[in-house]
Amino acid sequence: MKKIFLFASICSFCCILMSVSFAEQASEHDNSQNKTNQALSEVQQQISQQQKSIKQTSNKRSSLENKLRSDDISIAKIAKKIINTQRDLKTTQQALKNLAREKISLTYKKQQQEKVLAQQLRAAYTSGHHDYIKLLLNQESPASVQRTVTYYKYLNDARTKEIDQFQIVLSNLLAVTTKHQEQAKKLNVLKQEQAAQKISFQQSKQARKQTIRALSKELLNSKQLLAKLVAEEENLVVALQRIVTLSQQSAELVGLKKLKRKLSWPIKGKISHSFGSRKHGYLKWKGILLAASVGKQVKAIHNGTVLFSDWLKGYGLVTVLDHGEGYMSLYGHNQALLKSVGDRVETGEPIALVGQSGGQNQSGLYFEIRRDGQAVNPKPWFK
Repeated sequence: MKKIFLFASICSFCCILMSVSFAEQASEHDNSQNKTNQALSEVQQQISQQQKSIKQTSNKRSSLENKLRSDDISIAKIAKKIINTQRDLKTTQQALKNLAREKISLTYKKQQQEKVLAQQLRAAYTSGHHDYIKLLLNQESPASVQRTVTYYKYLNDARTKEIDQFQIVLSNLLAVTTKHQEQAKKLNVLKQEQAAQKISFQQSKQARKQTIRALSKELLNSKQLLAKLVAEEENLVVALQRIVTLSQQSAELVGLKKLKRKLSWPIKGKISHSFGSRKHGYLKWKGILLAASVGKQVKAIHNGTVLFSDWLKGYGLVTVLDHGEGYMSLYGHNQALLKSVGDRVETGEPIALVGQSGGQNQSGLYFEIRRDGQAVNPKPWFK
């Protein structure tokens, strides 16, 4: 009996020990689970904050990129106005020179005619004042009278002719003087416009610089930068596909196939990035970046029609020319575009001005040649 009681006691004690052990294990498990849940919550909160931060950065960059587009277009408009004003200034200055020469010539003619008229008047006064009635009542022979009348008529006709010519010269001189004054006023107005445009141009450039500075503060990590560049390339491809469908190729445009080693570069400049070189990550340059100073003329590599003339994210102000047979040339990062969609351009004709639009820190020209929408190495086409 005692043995049975002892065994029962031992069993009960073991059960108690096991219960305590299970309770401790359960407690430890609960604590561990709570810690895990807390850590998971913290991670989720960090992820949420990071996503929120990325979204805010993305929204801010998007707003700044829109501001950059506005700045680039503003600079382009002012740059074109400055070009037109400079052209008008040259035309007006040349007109002033021509009018000044004409004025000198007319003034000389006026002086010469004054001398001739003075001589004629002196001759008439010296010969005396006669009229036809007195000559007829004179006792001289009719032949003598006829000669005298003819002589006076000749002098009178000559004098009348000189007076008419003199009046014409005076009228022309007055007209030229008036035009000269008008052109001088126009020149002053153009100079004032040019001064105002230069101030506006500097203000727009300063605004653009501040926008780029703000964009540079919104740093992107490697993955974000890669995604941005991929999106910009895809945007370019979509834009090119869209304009190709809208293009109407002229029979005169025969492409670039037979022009290898015959074309001239759109600008003269050092190649900063070559076709096919690494751009970022797995991305490679689809064209060539040529370093050049701001405002330098960008020239069409061959005859063509303007298919695109606008601002494009990542590439700034872009002009695309259709050369026929599926060949296109692209010119990006310009300061100003000189041609509009549909314009026909000839080889070597200025189509844009070098700039740094699209957020570039250095000025230069981004240039591509595409065949049936695919970018090809431009180098084989140039001398």
